[in-house]
Amino acid sequence: MQAAPVDLIEQAPITTTSVAPGVVLVDFGKVAFGNLKLSPLAVSNLNTTNELVVRFGEALRDGRIDRKPPGSVCFSEVRFPLQGASPTVAAPQAIKTFAEGLPNTLGRGLVKTPQEWGMVTPFRWVEIEGWRGPLDPGQVLRRAAFARGWNDQNASFESSDLMLNKIWELCRYSLKATTFAGLFVDGDRERTPYEADAYIDQIGCYYSDPDPGMARDTFDFLLSHPTWPTEWALHMIFILHADWMQTGDKEWLASRFDKLESKLLESRLRPDGLLGSSAADIGRNDIIDWPPAERDGYQNSACNTVVNAFYLHALELMGEMAKALGRDQEALDYSRRATVAWGAFQEKFFDVKRGIYRDGEGVAHASAHANFIPLAFGLIPPERLSGVLDYLKTKGMPCSVYGAQYLLEGFYRYGQGKAALELMKAPGERSWRHMIESGATITWEAWDQKFKPNQDWNHAWGAAPANLLPHNDPHLHP
Repeated sequence: MQAAPVDLIEQAPITTTSVAPGVVLVDFGKVAFGNLKLSPLAVSNLNTTNELVVRFGEALRDGRIDRKPPGSVCFSEVRFPLQGASPTVAAPQAIKTFAEGLPNTLGRGLVKTPQEWGMVTPFRWVEIEGWRGPLDPGQVLRRAAFARGWNDQNASFESSDLMLNKIWELCRYSLKATTFAGLFVDGDRERTPYEADAYIDQIGCYYSDPDPGMARDTFDFLLSHPTWPTEWALHMIFILHADWMQTGDKEWLASRFDKLESKLLESRLRPDGLLGSSAADIGRNDIIDWPPAERDGYQNSACNTVVNAFYLHALELMGEMAKALGRDQEALDYSRRATVAWGAFQEKFFDVKRGIYRDGEGVAHASAHANFIPLAFGLIPPERLSGVLDYLKTKGMPCSVYGAQYLLEGFYRYGQGKAALELMKAPGERSWRHMIESGATITWEAWDQKFKPNQDWNHAWGAAPANLLPHNDPHLHP
């Protein structure tokens, strides 16, 4: 499996503090994936042998590392003898959630990091118990894994709003920290790529790290190892199009374009040009948003609005790419298919009386998702925009951190940047402000533990402002 190059970077701690007799708490300031290098001093440790206990953690409780953190938040502990003055790597033992080669829920092995590194885990804090003598900050270094060549000076952001500055930095750093595996993986719990995660990672990284290598390697991995959600397949078209927009590389585009036809799910095509959904699709594959509680009560059906909005946008992008490659007949065919499907979309899903879009054909319920996904993709006729926008402004943040990418895209697309910024900074539990005020240094998988009890705290699919702010606001440039 090809993966972009990643290096271990040695980092000194921010602080070291004695928190109990014989126990030192080391704070590295931010969470990163890595392990520890310990270097005893020859004078104090020569010809001595003692057992150390090293604990790694993402969370604190009462000034100590939380040994029973919630959900998939990480804690690990390792015991080993420290002898003489030789540097020692302290790495946690592999645990079942990311043991080497253990199949995940997709039945494929997890993305592995180099064996010679030792195990890497996400942590900010370390407790060292049993160290003899004083612990100088230079004696304990984190070996943190980041994409090779990542330069923090490639992007910066400053505004008069301190919270907005913090949100930008949280999201930018989230992208950097989650490059540890050489592919865009979905966080620590599964350590494997998913198409929607990869797309949000990709477009965010373009504003922080111009190298397209990791996005491309992830795309190729997903061609061979696709996941099951309907909309995730369509995201593969988004990824290829975004690469072309970023690099202008038609050769790379041409070499992969034909592999995307199957991502349009033509086996599900109805005579009216829309995609239908089987019972299996309704029950599992049509993901809408994740976790399910973040769907704003969405009622799935045999022909649903969100899936078809993604499909229509994918047709548009396929047409653009075909035209760029000189494949004019294919471009015309995609345009024709999009025109037919757009007409059916408006006829089947728009509720004339309420002035908003319903969740699907024959469904009365109208969720936020049935409206902001078409909004983001430019599928709403001008005369219907005001009704949809007014409706969405009453909903707050009705979606997950993933769905927020498209909700805010829709607002920005139609001149509602102020509303988008207010949602990013909103008080309460459903904003990036909440993550920051909760102490996050990498974006979470969900807005809060209560919304996804098994969430991990290192999920870059929650880093939407990294692309939204510089791309959409002409007054805010990184």
